[in-house]
Order: sequence, then C-alpha cells, then structure tokens
Amino acid sequence: MSSTDESPSTLKRVYRTVTPGVREQENAEMDVIGWTIFLGVVFLLLPLLPFILIVWAVTKLLDAIAGKPDES
Repeated sequence: MSSTDESPSTLKRVYRTVTPGVREQENAEMDVIGWTIFLGVVFLLLPLLPFILIVWAVTKLLDAIAGKPDES
C-alpha cells in the first residue's frame, strides 16, 4: 500500500453514518424545566435554612462540650 491510500482514517471508519452530524443547539424547553426545578428546591429549602443552622450549631456545641476534635 502506498502512503496516499484513499481509505478513510480510523475516525471516519468508526463514525460512518448516512445522516449528517447534528450541531449543538440550545434546548430552551429543558432550560426552563431545569430553572423551575432549581427555583422550586430553593423555595422549599429556604424556609428550612434556620432549622438546619440551629441543628448544625447544636451539633458543633455538643461536639465541643464532649471534647471531640473538629473534623474540618
């Protein structure tokens, strides 16, 4: 075989298809769904934030009283 062989390269042999490749495009519908889920989680967890902070502070206080070293 010569160095100017007409055979396709390894990549072209692996990626043989009849249809043309699809370029990346924005998917606005999925973007809206993602933002809706994110905002829903934020609105659900925001009211719980004071309770989460209280539990965290009590845990740190009890660890300090018990004399356990801080893990962080």
